[in-house]
Amino acid sequence: MRLGTDHVVVRVPATSANLGPGFDAMGLALGVHDEIEVQLVASDDVRVEVIGEGAGEVPDGADHLVVRALQHTLELAGAPLTGVHLRCTNQIPHGRGLGSSAAAVVSGVVAARGLLADPHALDARTMLGIATEFEGHPDNAAPALRGGATLAWAGHDGPRAVDLEVDPRIHATVLVPDVRLATSRARGVLPEQVPHADAAFTAGRAALLVEALARRPELLLDATEDRLHQDYRAEVMSATAELVRSLRAAGLAAAVSGAGPSVLVLTTQEQRPMLDDLVGELLGDLAGSASGWHVGHPVIDTTGATCRSVARK
Repeated sequence: MRLGTDHVVVRVPATSANLGPGFDAMGLALGVHDEIEVQLVASDDVRVEVIGEGAGEVPDGADHLVVRALQHTLELAGAPLTGVHLRCTNQIPHGRGLGSSAAAVVSGVVAARGLLADPHALDARTMLGIATEFEGHPDNAAPALRGGATLAWAGHDGPRAVDLEVDPRIHATVLVPDVRLATSRARGVLPEQVPHADAAFTAGRAALLVEALARRPELLLDATEDRLHQDYRAEVMSATAELVRSLRAAGLAAAVSGAGPSVLVLTTQEQRPMLDDLVGELLGDLAGSASGWHVGHPVIDTTGATCRSVARK
């Protein structure tokens, strides 16, 4: 497979997975983005510059996740491997349950597709499959690629995903703490088995969530209730668990964002004043002041990952 260009810029949204009961399956793209500039070079040189989130922390060479995903995808496509220079301008917080690793993987996969002379050689299912290979499950990768809300699953012939309709009356709020939590630690506290009644309850709520997202936002409180993973994770994110419980007790559809420790709240515009007042009070109770947590109101990103070629100067 020939390369069609040597210079692209990729933009990928943050994502919030699970949405309560949709464990490892549902996700939502949010209007916070990483932008990755990829330039191939005629040598073996690999260089990574990171601005913003992760600067000075993530690898600056071949071990960088974007580089690994990019080179793996190009290799699978049969394209020639060269050196690469990356410039990463990151806004997605790391280790907060907002899909930073999925964004990095998707950036590499989408950049590889954009570099090919025939991008159609990598279709949507192939890209999801590659991203899932890195991530282990497709709940973040699917909305990062496609935008909006998605439902993803492991089909007999690889990962699959479909888009879920989102009522325009629904707005997202994220509460992001300064502290981080490794996904491996959050998954490590989950039991190998759960009571049948809890599994059945959560399956029903996940089905209800599809309807609540699409047409019935008044059902979001019930539809985001979970008994499969959030209570078990409370021991490693007590402040997050307390926030979720308090917000839900007030009638707001709050859930742990991905593996945490951020919190996602889905509301209608009419609920926003109550949410804003309550969040200030709750964060003050948790930390003595609102410092340590950051409140954002990102739009729901309906575009997903984008890629554009950069003309040679």
